Amino acid sequence: MIQGFIARISGPVVIARSMRGSKMYDVVKVGEAELNGEIIRLEGDESVIQVYEDTTGLKIGEKVENTGLPLSVELGPGLLSSIYDGVQRPLPGLAEKSGDFISKGIYVPGLERKKRWTFTATVKEGDNVSGGDTIGTVLEYQLQHRILVPPDKQGTVKEIFEGDFTVDEPVCILEDGTKLTLMHQWPVRKGRPFKKKLDPSLPLLTGQRIFDTLFPLVKGGTAMIPGGFGTGKTVSEQTLAKWADTQVVVYIGCGERGNEMTDVLTEFPELTDPRTGLPLIERTIMIANTSNMPVAAREASIYTGVTIAEYYRDMGYDVSLMADSTSRWGEALREVSGRLEEMPGEEGYPAYLATRLSAFYERSGRIMCEGKEERQGSVTIIGAVSPPGGDFSEPITQSTLRIAGTFWALDTNLAYRRHFPSVNWIKSYSLYLDSVNEWYNANISGEWREIRDQTMFLLQKEVELQEIVQLVGPDALPDSEKAILEITRMIREDFLQQSAYSDTDSFCPLDKQLAMLKVILTYYDQMLSSMNRGVSLRDLLLIPVKSEISRMKEQTDIKKINLIVDTITEQVDGLEVQACSSIV
Repeated sequence: MIQGFIARISGPVVIARSMRGSKMYDVVKVGEAELNGEIIRLEGDESVIQVYEDTTGLKIGEKVENTGLPLSVELGPGLLSSIYDGVQRPLPGLAEKSGDFISKGIYVPGLERKKRWTFTATVKEGDNVSGGDTIGTVLEYQLQHRILVPPDKQGTVKEIFEGDFTVDEPVCILEDGTKLTLMHQWPVRKGRPFKKKLDPSLPLLTGQRIFDTLFPLVKGGTAMIPGGFGTGKTVSEQTLAKWADTQVVVYIGCGERGNEMTDVLTEFPELTDPRTGLPLIERTIMIANTSNMPVAAREASIYTGVTIAEYYRDMGYDVSLMADSTSRWGEALREVSGRLEEMPGEEGYPAYLATRLSAFYERSGRIMCEGKEERQGSVTIIGAVSPPGGDFSEPITQSTLRIAGTFWALDTNLAYRRHFPSVNWIKSYSLYLDSVNEWYNANISGEWREIRDQTMFLLQKEVELQEIVQLVGPDALPDSEKAILEITRMIREDFLQQSAYSDTDSFCPLDKQLAMLKVILTYYDQMLSSMNRGVSLRDLLLIPVKSEISRMKEQTDIKKINLIVDTITEQVDGLEVQACSSIV
């Protein structure tokens, strides 16, 4: 084992000497307290180490031991419902050992060692197995947890066992003597292998109207939610975690305020999974690294989270990863980079900021899993960004813009007007519209793209008209353009606004979304044709059916929403008859 000594300390950055033979990203034990750290630079016999714990009390000359292993996570049964810090130490286990305040140098394994799991084998003696093959299953809550052969192992099964085992007891022995247990380790900075990356063609359905209809995201895609303070980033991420049609959720609280993370930790166990009726925490893994925790561990937290997400992806599950927020992760990079005395880039961030962001987001994707079985899995990454003062021109937002396929821009002005989700429909976009078009046509309606594009045209037209109104007033507009302003108001208030706390409106199925938009656009088309036949705009705006349109959100029967179209036609036709009678 390589052993050196501390030569210099600068916050979380420690320089150790006599470390010749060490490798990049080796995990080391620093000082008498054996603090966890990771080598991030090598110069001669000197190693530059970022320490994942508070370095207060370290002294020059204390020993540094190299474990020879990279920073890795333990993957196996017991991950679901767990709450970890940035380097996969379970917070309940740390609290048990050190109380409310985490002591330095404490080690708690990522997976519980005493709990026994019932293992059911799916291979037999003499079978050839290789990386990605399933050797058996374990029931983890309601999820079938597949025990996979680690990607770097292969051989012929010599012995296979069934029964109750802890995660570190062997359940399979290969001919070469390799023992396979219920868990294995994987380095966090290395993406897990797969057979093939698939095209992003399946939408990630969230039940949120502005996301699913106007700016859709795909399974295996990437999305960013930038917004200033108070715009609802955390609520949006929690809503997506609750309603997105994935089997596993990985939620990373990366550098967030302690009280905000506390709310998440207390609310998630109380939330009910709408699909199974069971606690949502049973399919959630949480990584909590608050703003007062060491910055080096914050930098590692997103790699810990995405590696766990890839593990469940390799079992053939759809996984959504929520990173809240990547801005705090970037700030951790900036702090460590400054202590390393690296040349700063824009706004002090390191020059490799964009490269690190790309490497993280590129680990998303829908893939064909390794192994003999035909399995498909996906990791969808949704990153919240907290630009200072809501300035979208700052480096992290701009670097993420070049990577993310969907951009959900949160607007401070909308949030101040209590319009939630406060997604700005003019600034937002999705690059996946063409990718999901075929699925929407086959499963929802061939009219989806046309209706979506017409809605966006009207919303964009409203922005132009509002500028004219501010100059000359609304009375200067012709009736056809006044009709656009009324319809876009209905789209905003009766369709785009959605309450995350409403029992009936927090989730909106796709067919209901389409029916609601068709009602509003039908009303618009009827208005235009009736005005051409002499009906006044004032009369059209006073028809009784408008109250039914405004209550569509709370309507659970889609047939009743579709019937509103007939009511609109009936009431508008009645106005046309009256107009003709008055002319005669």
